[in-house]
Amino acid sequence: MDSSALANHPLAPYGWDSRWAAALAAIPSPPPGLEPARVVVELRRHYYAVVTASGELLAECTGKFHHDAQREPAAFPAVGDWVAVTPSPGAEGRAQLHAVLPRRSRFCRQSAGGEQSQQLIAANIDVVFLVSGLDRNHNPKRIQRFLVAARDSGAEPVIVLNKADLHDDPESVRTEIQRLVPGVPVLVTSSQTRRGLKLLGGHATAGRTLAFVGSSGVGKSSLINRLARDAELPVGEVREKDAKGRHTTTRRELVLAPSGALIIDTPGMRELQLWDADEAVEIAYSDIVTIALRCRFTSCLHEDEPGCAVRAAIADGTLPVERLASYRKLKAEQAAKAPSLRKPSAVASKPGWRKKADERSAKPFRHLHHRED
Repeated sequence: MDSSALANHPLAPYGWDSRWAAALAAIPSPPPGLEPARVVVELRRHYYAVVTASGELLAECTGKFHHDAQREPAAFPAVGDWVAVTPSPGAEGRAQLHAVLPRRSRFCRQSAGGEQSQQLIAANIDVVFLVSGLDRNHNPKRIQRFLVAARDSGAEPVIVLNKADLHDDPESVRTEIQRLVPGVPVLVTSSQTRRGLKLLGGHATAGRTLAFVGSSGVGKSSLINRLARDAELPVGEVREKDAKGRHTTTRRELVLAPSGALIIDTPGMRELQLWDADEAVEIAYSDIVTIALRCRFTSCLHEDEPGCAVRAAIADGTLPVERLASYRKLKAEQAAKAPSLRKPSAVASKPGWRKKADERSAKPFRHLHHRED
């Protein structure tokens, strides 16, 4: 397909380009009528609203796709994914989903609760906005954790401190956060007074996919409604006593903004456990890694060793002590979970593994692999 045809393709506003076209063409033994689509809403039981060249369809995974993907929940489509579908014969408005095209980026976390499995939040995003509320919701440690997840996703991170109208001195918070996450844009916004919306909209250019993530009640949907004026995403109030928000967003959804940007809203997250993000921690805290190269000992723990460059940086104010504490905590978490994130065969050596496997296989398929936030 030539460049002019791609530019005029009905899915061009949703990001369809020559690289996606090549990925679709590379699918082996494609069934007749195979066409591209982008997932715009993730529904229950692995049903998806997808947009195709002919309009929006309700897509269901084929049996073969289910069989191949059932051992890895993150293999199932997520909002933002490009997929290959065929119209369902005799069922108007429906489609069969055959494959997910290789992702360019993906924002993941460890599934909530005790089970260690990867949960895919959104795919093929260019910018991820990490939204915190200034109405007692902002938490520097949580923001740094979100930043690591954003680095791991492959998307550009932007921190948004929302609800500036409810804080006496929002600039002081912005300065505090900027000190903890050097080099990352930190925006102060308010959907009520429209403060910072122009800067926020500067990222919402045609063809870019943006994802908003954060806790419940931080105002993600309100900001999206400002950027995408016809999105009409539901919004709610927060509890006065603890500034906790209600889950007004109950599903992940992609909307097309007037600017041509594609915006993904996500349900609020009560927790964000990182998934196999050891390398992302190193990238997010590259300043500490660089400083540590100047330590006298390569095995320096940055505690009481002589010639420690990291402690010297803290002493002279170059490195915030809170940033080092966050780095240590995240590294410890990754080290603790490393054995369970290795190849599945390692689990077979643990006592009782067969009993747990049998219990899991006894659950109905749709309950085994469908998880709500």
